[in-house]
Amino acid sequence: MKKKRLLSFFLLLCLTAALFVPLALAEAPEEGQEPEPLEEVQPSATPAPPDQKLEGPTLSAQAVYLVDLDSGYPLYSLDSGYPRSPASLTKVMTVLLALEAVDRGEASLDDVVTAGLDCQNGMSDDSSSVYIVAGEQMTLRDLLYCAAVSSGNDACNVIASYLGNGIPNFVERMNARAAELGCRSTRFVDPNGLSNDNLTCAYDLYLITRAAMGYPDFMEICDTTAYTVAATNLNPARELKNSNALISAEGIYGPGYLYEGAHGIKTGYTRAAGYCLISTAERNGMRLLAIVMGCDGPYLSDTTERKNFSDTALLYDWAFANFTPRTILSEDTVLDYVDVSLAEGDARVGLKPQRSVSFPLPNNVEPGKEDVRITLYDQELSAPIEAGTVLGEAHVFYDGREFASVRVVASGSVDLNRWEYFKQRIRAFLSQTEVLIVIGAVVLLLAAYLALVIRYRSLRRKHLKQRKLAEQRRRELARQREAEAARAEQNGTPFEQDLF
Repeated sequence: MKKKRLLSFFLLLCLTAALFVPLALAEAPEEGQEPEPLEEVQPSATPAPPDQKLEGPTLSAQAVYLVDLDSGYPLYSLDSGYPRSPASLTKVMTVLLALEAVDRGEASLDDVVTAGLDCQNGMSDDSSSVYIVAGEQMTLRDLLYCAAVSSGNDACNVIASYLGNGIPNFVERMNARAAELGCRSTRFVDPNGLSNDNLTCAYDLYLITRAAMGYPDFMEICDTTAYTVAATNLNPARELKNSNALISAEGIYGPGYLYEGAHGIKTGYTRAAGYCLISTAERNGMRLLAIVMGCDGPYLSDTTERKNFSDTALLYDWAFANFTPRTILSEDTVLDYVDVSLAEGDARVGLKPQRSVSFPLPNNVEPGKEDVRITLYDQELSAPIEAGTVLGEAHVFYDGREFASVRVVASGSVDLNRWEYFKQRIRAFLSQTEVLIVIGAVVLLLAAYLALVIRYRSLRRKHLKQRKLAEQRRRELARQREAEAARAEQNGTPFEQDLF
């Protein structure tokens, strides 16, 4: 009996210890790896709903990417994943790396930089230049204005040599940073875009520009129409005029391309690249960014129109006329309720978007017909759950096609019912194969033990019964002998007692 009590105690101890084993947490799947660079790719952003039936504007551009800055939602795309020469749009990456170095504390905009002998690397007589000479000293801030406002190729060389400890090292960093940003069709060979071997696509330029716009100094510099560089040790003061005719009436192209609400960012031109432009515009509650590459212009045909500006204006006019910002999902709206096991009280939790989802949707897309489908990372939710915990994703479909997604979170907290948790852990423990095998073995041992005890007791009872019968026979024989001896004594005859 003592052995049976010990086995029962050991089994109870194992069950109690199992309650403290932590539950495994399900995680969202990781995103796939990036493909090899310099391939033609489709932008990862989702196109507009298929039934919009909008005809885009007629453009000369060979590549276009028009995107809503607030949502990252693309409104128009044309060969935006095809690698081509970016000309001076390359300078956006150069300025980005400089501002990142300042942000990390590796440099300061007030640093005085001395131009080296490599300041004229790759330059030709017709290259855009601010005429920096070796040995000239200028602040990093002034160099950035020379690069972004006046498109000075020599200024980019000086920045690259200073921050990269040599131009080749800086170019290597440009390519590494492009890969970090998710660019898959980009390869830089210089910091200014002079070489036709520089390659990128309109979508990659969007990724680079979006990162640069995260720094307030970037837009402040790129949106400047005129800037004065103070006199240096080797040159008098320089007056810079912005080459972006959408924002500057005082530039070399005059006031004919000014666009209301336009800001920044960078022009570019080589014969191989054509006329290029990255710009932004704000109107009707929308902030748009447009990238055009390979546009027509005076040095490429008999036109006098620089179509990087006129194409961009057409894009903006088309977008502002045909799209309206709409909130598709609100972060304050509970989309659905799902059951939660082991919960205290109400065993349900609400699902709401982690953030509001707004898009500039085509005016002819009827609102309210969006189909929201929720996918949970864990199909069976268990308490405890804290408010704001990411539980899955909401995918927005229109006419059967997905065009938006956002994570969904718990709208409130759900506390754990400890008694239900205790019972669940016991059930989970007892359902394990190893535990079932051990319990089965214990049951068999107990059954064998009980069988032995029963057989022992049966044999013992039989043995005791036999002993009792033998004792009774012995006492009966003794009484018989005593009686015979008494009779012999009365008769005076001798009595012979058996010896045994």
